[in-house]
Amino acid sequence: MIYLLALIAVVAVAVLCWKAFGPQSSAPPPPGRPRRAPIKGPDDDPDFLWKISRQQHRDGDGTTDR
Repeated sequence: MIYLLALIAVVAVAVLCWKAFGPQSSAPPPPGRPRRAPIKGPDDDPDFLWKISRQQHRDGDGTTDR
């Protein structure tokens, strides 16, 4: 039983060391390729939220009739 716990501890330490010091998965793109902006949802886009806020203020009470 002690050997099993020691094996689990060694594997856990090895995984943590690999995550901390292993090869990075977020390597920079190779030169020559344009970098694209990350895709955002509408709720993360400040321009979209600003337009919605402006539209709600223009409509009056902020409710929509649908």
